[in-house]
Amino acid sequence: MPTLLHIDSSPLESSISRELTREFVKTWKAAHPDGAVIYRDLSLHTPKAIDAAWIGASYTPVDARTPEQTALLAPSEELIGELEKADEYVFGVAMHNFSIPSTLRLWIDQIARAGRTFSYGAAGPKGLLEGKKATLLVASGGVYEAGTPMEAYNFTDPYLKTVLGFLGVTDVTIVTAGGAAQVAMGAVDRDTFLKPKLEQVRSAAA
Repeated sequence: MPTLLHIDSSPLESSISRELTREFVKTWKAAHPDGAVIYRDLSLHTPKAIDAAWIGASYTPVDARTPEQTALLAPSEELIGELEKADEYVFGVAMHNFSIPSTLRLWIDQIARAGRTFSYGAAGPKGLLEGKKATLLVASGGVYEAGTPMEAYNFTDPYLKTVLGFLGVTDVTIVTAGGAAQVAMGAVDRDTFLKPKLEQVRSAAA
């Protein structure tokens, strides 16, 4: 049974990125009627920031960890378990200050763990989440796509591709919805703005 991990990171339920992920999941479920969807809302369930105790626990061998260290890593293990169980991931991302939302960064800090999602060997780092597929649905107020004047300010797409690639996920599709600020200002009708983006999302999910 195929499994999709659906992650939303925007704090706004009405956000463009959430609308795109809802359409992705709808299309994916139609194409995989026997599939399962794991939903993770990072705005409602924001991961905790890592600290010195967390780092110490993560580098302590499993059989040497104290009960307190095991409990400290339990949320991280739950999030990693979702990544391991799913065959495919879809991320709804609203660009914040040229990069990703803080909630998504906290999630990354919890799941990027040596020995769990990546390892180091004689040949260098190796991602342990190989064979997975990811789709990034990125909404931004301005237009930051390749070839635009603001392209150099887009740290969202390359950062997420780098992180996923480091973890072994190299099959990554990105659908961007740049210029969403026009919708908020009433300069462009929401449905008109979304129509071509939703078509791209359906193609990516099918």
